[in-house]
Amino acid sequence: MHIGVPKEIKNHEYRVALTPGGVRELVARGHRVSVQTGAGGGAGYSDDAYRDAGAEVSDDIEALWAAAELILKVKEPQAEEVARLRSGQTLFTYLHLAAEERLTRGLLDSGATCIAYETITDDQGGLPLLAPMSRVAGRMAIQAGAHGLEKAQGGAGILLPGVPGVAPAKVTVIGGGVVGENAARMALGLGADVTILDKSLPRLEVLDHRYQGSIRTVYSTTETLEAAVRESDLIIGAVLVPGAAAPKLITRAMLAEMKPGSVLVDVAIDQGGCFETSKPTTHAEPSYVVDGIVHYCVANMPGAVARTSTQALTNATQPFVLALADKGWKKALTEDVHFRAGLNVHAGKLTHAAVGETFGLDVVTAEQLLQA
Repeated sequence: MHIGVPKEIKNHEYRVALTPGGVRELVARGHRVSVQTGAGGGAGYSDDAYRDAGAEVSDDIEALWAAAELILKVKEPQAEEVARLRSGQTLFTYLHLAAEERLTRGLLDSGATCIAYETITDDQGGLPLLAPMSRVAGRMAIQAGAHGLEKAQGGAGILLPGVPGVAPAKVTVIGGGVVGENAARMALGLGADVTILDKSLPRLEVLDHRYQGSIRTVYSTTETLEAAVRESDLIIGAVLVPGAAAPKLITRAMLAEMKPGSVLVDVAIDQGGCFETSKPTTHAEPSYVVDGIVHYCVANMPGAVARTSTQALTNATQPFVLALADKGWKKALTEDVHFRAGLNVHAGKLTHAAVGETFGLDVVTAEQLLQA
């Protein structure tokens, strides 16, 4: 199979979908890999490293997209990339369609087969290709929040861990999943006063046992959320509804109850965000202030630590990439029910129910398409 790896063009996105090591694995199996010039530069991988691994490296991006049967990316395709997709081609990347109606319709019009990293599942009910970037984003959220609390950034001028004689910042993490746990772990390590809110008692029990009570676990209700809004210096939005838009948990009216100069970090922004006042930002201008509250809403947070993120992502995606290359999308998805859950779009048909409900679009199941 001919696999294409274009350079990411989203603002300040430095990750790449495949490391030179990943190229070697594909080439060893007889596949052809084309990599755009400079695709790996932001993650520290030179063009020569890709050539040495067996890839063809070229700056002719139109030819790469036109020839490749399988396109590997990191972020959702931008408008000019959607225009290059064609019927019979497979795209494997993060999509987050519930937050992007224009993208959803563009992919449907392309006729391509589009498989989303973030909706592939595993035997434990997890999301194995979302988890690596969720860990990175969760840990980065605390760095971003701590920076946002600095006075020069619009924050209240609070040092997250405090100092002897001065209390640490109060950090609330909404959502106890992969993002939330990693954020809480980082905040705890820095010496903050940390609380996790979640609606799953079994999950709260796991976290309580794991951290031996050093992180407070609170069942999420309207009352406990409102209390967190009033008391917290930093709130991390780490809510995930797989494949669907994130619920708006903090309204604009609630900002008036927050401490002036406190910070909201919305890690759910690529799914529409879980704060009413959230809007996507970039690493170039990552934060803004609404009603005295600092908002950090970068939609591709892990892109800032591209080397770590690229390695973690390739470790997770490689078995699925090899399956696609060796078997083709139809056989690979037929044989693996968890991989099948990643199918979002095929030949003008939408297969993700939550996205269809969000935009009022007709949906068919992946099983129906595979049987056709």
